[in-house]
Amino acid sequence: MFSIEKLQQSFEQSLATLNISGDPKELYEPINYILSLGGKRMRPVLLMAGCDLFGGQISKAILPALGIEIFHNFSLMHDDIMDNSPIRRSKPTVHVKWDANTAILSGDAMLVEAYNMMMQVDDDLLRPILSVFSSAATRVCEGQQMDMVFEKKIVSIDDYINMISLKTAVLLAASLKIGGMIARANNDDIDHLAEFGLNLGIAFQLQDDILDVYGDKSKFGKQVGGDIIANKKTYLLLKAFELADDQTRQSLNLWMEKKDFVAEEKVASITTIFNSLNIKELAEKEMQSFHEKAMESMRAINQADDRKEILISLADSLMKREI
Repeated sequence: MFSIEKLQQSFEQSLATLNISGDPKELYEPINYILSLGGKRMRPVLLMAGCDLFGGQISKAILPALGIEIFHNFSLMHDDIMDNSPIRRSKPTVHVKWDANTAILSGDAMLVEAYNMMMQVDDDLLRPILSVFSSAATRVCEGQQMDMVFEKKIVSIDDYINMISLKTAVLLAASLKIGGMIARANNDDIDHLAEFGLNLGIAFQLQDDILDVYGDKSKFGKQVGGDIIANKKTYLLLKAFELADDQTRQSLNLWMEKKDFVAEEKVASITTIFNSLNIKELAEKEMQSFHEKAMESMRAINQADDRKEILISLADSLMKREI
């Protein structure tokens, strides 16, 4: 078994040797830029760990793991354009550093490269793995569209959980599932592993919602309060609308409808409302609920507990992160 640190190190070494280049250079420079910004590399590490859980060869998981990470960064590049985000991992976003058209086209090239990497599996696994990857990629797009639609209306918390399961969690589930497939695990165990990833992904996004408001700006790596500024329908905001009295709900609506405002004032005012309703604590409780569902799925996998410990430790660490 490999530790998470060893898997991360192996992946970073492979990423460092990746050469995505060509002419015109303006197409490829943004790709290498966003991949160089770092990050948790959670999805590729999960793919490799899913393979290792069942005794698979990590060498066979490296290129698909690169494909997952390239796809993830492609989605971030396009998300940043749609959200008009100025910062990604404490650096200017691609559309700010270059321009939106370049970011769109470079993102398209990343999607093609992701498929090229994902195809580097045993021939008999090619169609099923591409099917899992394509399905996840489509679900991510559906989740992003739902996220944009939600900006224009108040939705239920159930609708929100469904959206983040598509936008965020399905790619974590697919990463683990592909890892298990490369290791040729049985279907039941692969399904349990995917459920672990799905629920972990939902918990991870809820943690992200919390950090967007309450995270340390110096550690978070992107604009704190960005979701509030953009009127994103996060768990925190939807729970506030659910619990607010008429006067508080009116105040929330006024901030949501304002076109001309000082960003810091809006963030501070809505955060004060969150605090008055104990929204942070409620969000943390919901996050822990999905974390426990993930642990139930992990316990159902027919592998020795010591082989599961690495993924369990990773899941626990993600729930305690500051960034």
